[in-house]
Amino acid sequence: MLEGRGTKKGRTYLLSAGVYRTLGQSPAYVRARGFEPEQIEQLIIQYVRAHGRSTRREAADLCRIGPYQATRMLQKLVEQGEFVSHGERKGTYYALRSNI
Repeated sequence: MLEGRGTKKGRTYLLSAGVYRTLGQSPAYVRARGFEPEQIEQLIIQYVRAHGRSTRREAADLCRIGPYQATRMLQKLVEQGEFVSHGERKGTYYALRSNI
């Protein structure tokens, strides 16, 4: 009846897909579950391709995630070679590596 998501202190629970299906509210399950990490990555990459760059705040707002999760996702994209970070702290923004 419940699905766990996340680990340790960040672990949350939501009703399972079967419960939503029984209630006739299947789309509500997808909205409640949110995006998968791969979908978040692709949304951020598409945003940067369209707008040239992104800040942590823009990525968090776009994907409806917290600032810490947005930072981790952007750093992961830098480590994978997709993005390059420019600036420090609050002034940091991320651009496609191919735009250099």
